[in-house]
Amino acid sequence: MKKKVNLLEGPIFKTLMTLALPIMGTSLIQMAYNLTDMIWIGRIGANAVAAVGSAGMYMWLSNGISTLAKMGGQVCVGHAIGSHEKQKATFFATATIQLGIIFGVVYGLVTLLFYRQMIGFFELTSNEVISQAQIYLIITCGFVVINFLNQIMTSLMTAIGNSRHPFIATTIGLGLNIILDPLFIFTFHMGVMGAAIATVISQSVVLLSMIYYAKKDTMLFDEVKLLKKVKVSYFTRILKIGIPVGIQSMCFTFISMIIARFIAGYGDVAIAVQKVGSQIESISWMSAEGFGNALNAFVAQNYGAGNIERVKQGTKSALKTSILWGILTTLVLLLLPEIIFQIFITEKDVIPLGVDYLQILAFSQLFMCIESTLAGTLNGLGKTLIPSTVSITLTAARIPMVMVLSTTFLALNGIWWAISISSILKGLVITVCFIFVMKRLKISRKNFVKN
Repeated sequence: MKKKVNLLEGPIFKTLMTLALPIMGTSLIQMAYNLTDMIWIGRIGANAVAAVGSAGMYMWLSNGISTLAKMGGQVCVGHAIGSHEKQKATFFATATIQLGIIFGVVYGLVTLLFYRQMIGFFELTSNEVISQAQIYLIITCGFVVINFLNQIMTSLMTAIGNSRHPFIATTIGLGLNIILDPLFIFTFHMGVMGAAIATVISQSVVLLSMIYYAKKDTMLFDEVKLLKKVKVSYFTRILKIGIPVGIQSMCFTFISMIIARFIAGYGDVAIAVQKVGSQIESISWMSAEGFGNALNAFVAQNYGAGNIERVKQGTKSALKTSILWGILTTLVLLLLPEIIFQIFITEKDVIPLGVDYLQILAFSQLFMCIESTLAGTLNGLGKTLIPSTVSITLTAARIPMVMVLSTTFLALNGIWWAISISSILKGLVITVCFIFVMKRLKISRKNFVKN
């Protein structure tokens, strides 16, 4: 596997897959961090799962804040590399890393000051769950700057066609996490706290690996200086592209937190079901999102180079692959829900609830894959406002749907149907928007910051 992929030349499908497979692998490995925690924490009991699920919402929220920097950075670096402007690319990369550090430190400090209020939002009923959730939140979000930098380094390496090194670094971290989780949770009898510590240590090792690989790079990172003063215009451009996606991610999480309060009304077991179910389902959407990230880098470089036809052909090729993946994951969740769910929670009264969740969400998997792919192209073009608006609007529609459907005979299942229906609508609407944009696509030199 090549360290860097030439995104501007060569067979499109082969180029995309060479870049996408490590990215998808990285996404799956990042998801495996959470799945590993869930497998071991699930052995403690549903209360521990509910605690991690509640606190984990804030880690999810933090991803939206890191996206403010990483999305704009990836797109801007890709545009600059595609137009053969390395100096601008290094300025964009430096600014992105600086933003990531600032955002991560501030978020960590806010968590340490307001962790009680943050967990209190969910109105949990068990003192044990509340205490465990607070501990998990303090540790994971207190050191969230490490996770921010990992995401940013991954996005910048992807922008230059290097998806191999982030994959290797993340794999090393997963291997360490698999070893540390049972050690801290059970051997040292640290429970939920042990899972959090294991995750932070593993993420730290990933960051050190990323820095090691960056120091060997000559395409971008060799001229990136952390303390370099960068013009305000570079920060402005990054945030202009990143803010819609960041707001989308934060709104998605915040809406999910509101829905979690509805779920909490059915008891802590319902929260555990949603947490585990969403982790299982994430195998589908994180794979699609990983492919979308590869398409983002592909489109950004080719758009910067003025290769509009290659942008279109790349999107068609990616869409075919994501549709096949969506169909496959739909069938797996429909046909094998019980077998999959009981890997994580073995309590017999919980399993039927998990089966309902997986089968209902199965109907939206294909549309979710389509949404992720087309959003990858639109984001790579710098048109982040379109997919973000579609996502925010239809995700927000979940709240009234939950309020209505959960009061019918569907009860808790009404919440799962609200989530599934909104995902189907997002896939359909973004397809219409994508067709409209591609018919009018032109090169705009306004995408590039002037010296």
